[in-house]
Amino acid sequence: MNKATKIRVNYAIGSVITILLLAAIYYQVKAQLRDFDVASLYSGGANVYLVSAFVLMFANLGLEIYKWKLLAGSAQPVSFGAATKSFLAGLALSILTPNRIGEYPGRILYMKQRNTPRLISVTFLGMFTQFLCLFLFGILGLTYYNVVAPGYWQKISLLIPIVCLTCVSFIFFNFEKWSRIIERFSFMRKFNTYSRLLKRFTLKEQLVILGLSMLRFCVYTFQYLLLLSWMHIEMPLLTGFCLACLFFFSMAVVPSIALAEMGIRGQISLLLFQNFSTNKIGILVATLVLWFINLIIPALAGSILWIKMRLIK
Repeated sequence: MNKATKIRVNYAIGSVITILLLAAIYYQVKAQLRDFDVASLYSGGANVYLVSAFVLMFANLGLEIYKWKLLAGSAQPVSFGAATKSFLAGLALSILTPNRIGEYPGRILYMKQRNTPRLISVTFLGMFTQFLCLFLFGILGLTYYNVVAPGYWQKISLLIPIVCLTCVSFIFFNFEKWSRIIERFSFMRKFNTYSRLLKRFTLKEQLVILGLSMLRFCVYTFQYLLLLSWMHIEMPLLTGFCLACLFFFSMAVVPSIALAEMGIRGQISLLLFQNFSTNKIGILVATLVLWFINLIIPALAGSILWIKMRLIK
């Protein structure tokens, strides 16, 4: 296959992927708005809350992009711009996968791979960092829930994440020991490994990555609280934060695909917050807008990037 043909084939493949992703986003948004009273969006309170939530989208994305730059940078040199494109492309691809597990593979696929084994191993580190963060904040939310509504099943629901947190912590803090096993699998031998580019993480660097994940979680949670306030749903700050932690933890452990995720989000948000507010429409609107800001808008940008993807070298 000559160079001109490769270019045409790559553009054709990239265009098809972009069309599929945009179509998925379109039908997803359409499905969520079908039974939704759009007029309720105008019943919000001070617009400063909504504007602040939108502005925090850039902080939210920036933290995750910087974290991905640190992770991928241990395998090959990565600029912030390249990390941004890779992140957005992966986010777009995650739309089509259960619990958005396709996000990290999408990031790797979009990058110019020089050290694939290392990229795969740091992808696992990124996923375990996310799990560790979710379990930490999820346990906080479940602890609060046990205090305000104690019971047998509440204790069981708290014990299971604690056990999981212990296992994930062991894997996370021993990453550089088991990552070498992944990088030495026989099927990896066909990939080039640039040892001069490979950089092993120190414990301090892993804690920095974990800190970025936790900071991003706090930003995401603050966005949600701002949107709830925008829809006149008021509650004590500690209560709101703990319930939001429990909400995001529940979303992570409940199997779903992005095409049906918003309905699940709505049901869980109502279950958690309706005891503090009778404004069910406001709860659903805040959840919908948060989903739109942090997933749909970046995914739209990421979908366009796939047009320039070069799957055939």
